[in-house]
Amino acid sequence: MEKNVTAAGNSGHDAHGHRHGHAHGHGGAHGHGHGRGSAAGEGAADDFDWAAMADLLELEGETHSPYVRQALAELEHLDPRRVLDVGSGPGVAACRMASVFPRAEVTAVDGSPELLARAGERAERLGVRLRTEVAGFPEGLTGLGPADLVWSAQTVHHVGDQQDALDRLAGLLAPGGVLAVVEGGLPARMLPRDPGFGRPGLQERLDAAMADRFDRMRTELPGSVAVVEDWPGMLRAAGLTEVRSRTFLVDLPAPLAEGPRRWVRQWTERQRAVLGEALDAGDAATLDRLLDPADPAGIDRRPDLFLLVAKTVHFGRRPGS
Repeated sequence: MEKNVTAAGNSGHDAHGHRHGHAHGHGGAHGHGHGRGSAAGEGAADDFDWAAMADLLELEGETHSPYVRQALAELEHLDPRRVLDVGSGPGVAACRMASVFPRAEVTAVDGSPELLARAGERAERLGVRLRTEVAGFPEGLTGLGPADLVWSAQTVHHVGDQQDALDRLAGLLAPGGVLAVVEGGLPARMLPRDPGFGRPGLQERLDAAMADRFDRMRTELPGSVAVVEDWPGMLRAAGLTEVRSRTFLVDLPAPLAEGPRRWVRQWTERQRAVLGEALDAGDAATLDRLLDPADPAGIDRRPDLFLLVAKTVHFGRRPGS
């Protein structure tokens, strides 16, 4: 495995614990519970450590990997020479790309050296060739191109000016190259509408609370620019053509296997911690019971636990040969 490390940019953070100023997607998945599906942090903290979340992020990437496989199947005709995963996190999607495109030079780009170290370890374990590059997002992307495929999963919405971020990602493409941006989709579903205790409709209420939190995060970002989040339209504004969007499912029916079940537990734990006082007493008690490992109706033991997530990938091509 080759490795090429440059200086990281300045880190920031949002109210979810997500750091800004770094590229830090999460192997193809992460979320606020508003149509992404991953790791929300415990609150703003200048010393927030993504490395401490590496296990969760890698587990999440593995759990959500079916959508990455489906999305890459749409691109197998490319035969790219250079591939960039911008915001790679611990490298789950990047390693998948290295497997799908074995002749390509695949580079995982992220602002966290610790997460890139995890990506390197994963590549060695899987026997695929992967380069890593520490770079701030979006300012640190200059000089990383040209690439025939640029993948960026749920990273753009962490930047105040999302159109500028897309412009920079599009600028990494060689003529004829493809940009694939993962944004939008639908929140994860894991439980029946009525889980057997508490007030039915818990997940819808958690979605609403997380969406409010996400709106505050976007508003508080440095240089935040309000924009209609028409992702295909923004890709066209970035100069790309042949723009299209496809939504892929992560559909893991009950009974859920051990790995995905662990991810559901960790995600629910983080929702419980992140939302805190935003939860009413009844919903807090319901989450506490779901997280009780001794409760037969808890996440660890109930047989009806499933996982259903919709991930939307927006594709665009740079004009040229």
